[in-house]
Amino acid sequence: MNLTEKEQEMLAGKAGPAVKWAMEHQVQVGRMFDAEDMVTVSQAHMMADPESLGESGVQFAEKMAKDGARVCIPMITDPRGVDLACYEPLGQTEQMADLERRFIAACQTMGIMMTNTCINYQTIMPPVFGDHVAFGDTGVVIYSNSVCGARSNFEGGPSALAAGLTGRTPRYGLHLDEKRQATKRYVVSSNPQDLMEWGVLGATIGRMAGSYWEVPVIEGIEEAPTSDQLKHFGAAMASYGSTPLFHIVGITPECRRLTDVGGETLNSTSVTGEMLDALKQPFTAIGDPLDVVVFAAPQLSLIEMAELANLCDGRKRAETTDVIVCTSAQVYSDAVSMGYVKQIENFGGRVLVGTCFYQQYAREIGEANGWTRLLSNSAKIVNILGGYGYQPALGTMQACVASAEKGVILS
Repeated sequence: MNLTEKEQEMLAGKAGPAVKWAMEHQVQVGRMFDAEDMVTVSQAHMMADPESLGESGVQFAEKMAKDGARVCIPMITDPRGVDLACYEPLGQTEQMADLERRFIAACQTMGIMMTNTCINYQTIMPPVFGDHVAFGDTGVVIYSNSVCGARSNFEGGPSALAAGLTGRTPRYGLHLDEKRQATKRYVVSSNPQDLMEWGVLGATIGRMAGSYWEVPVIEGIEEAPTSDQLKHFGAAMASYGSTPLFHIVGITPECRRLTDVGGETLNSTSVTGEMLDALKQPFTAIGDPLDVVVFAAPQLSLIEMAELANLCDGRKRAETTDVIVCTSAQVYSDAVSMGYVKQIENFGGRVLVGTCFYQQYAREIGEANGWTRLLSNSAKIVNILGGYGYQPALGTMQACVASAEKGVILS
């Protein structure tokens, strides 16, 4: 790789052992992907929940902090594994919470901002068009690439940390113009309405695209989606297809016309209602007793909190059905002041701050609470939770609230 003088000094250890490790890591990643050089990044976002880290990962972070690691650009974090702000375990152990506390302390020593969110593009500092960043969470990356027009690959935890320490990342993949051109073309025959339908559409296209290196371009979307609709669309696409970038003709910033992304040369594939129904079919369980309803993955925006609160107002969940709502600390304070949290809690829901359901020891909390049959409006989360011992079902936000009220899945 072609390194600048400053980068060579980092690699030689002149900025300390932590930065030396970071540059060594980045050079290895860059060589793996045939990167010619590094590109400077304006911010970094790291996934590092304690379930993924384990004891060895936390010890690594502690050693980095002890070795003088300090980030040189704004660096933020994904959701945590335990809500320590309102600490009442859902089934996590004190050992799990202690891992969390130790990791947070190490991050704070390194100057990392503990934002604990997967919706930073809605709450903190959205990247701007053409901005090179180093983001980790798949939903964060696909939204930032596609909707904001920023540039990031999926960065694993160590790679995101390395970017925070050096202010750089290897220039490969979606940092390159040519890798952002469309490779698959899809035509949608009907426009989704609610968040669940947007998630199902994203999941269907992601499954058909099927590769990190494929870039779908979508035609047929007639009206500009909301931020939350695109959030669910992208999160599900990334979950089902490992997709980090999509284009929607006339909607997303790099694709005002099909020709902007080279889509006119591609054969088109129709996305039919039958395809969408086929994706939903495994997540249909009408009439089944319901253990838990989950609103998460991604965390809820203030707009979603308002919609959910309105649906919950004046109603009560069944005693046999728990309701879990995950949002960011940035949204939570506003949701408290506007009365949304109280409305959800009066319904019997529990609002968790700075966590996401599948990142907080999902298997352990399911076993601790006897949760098996789960309902959500997130296509992403139902795709994930089958691997954690749940029987997940999918429904609209309205259907989720109505089902929680009755204690059975209604639709």
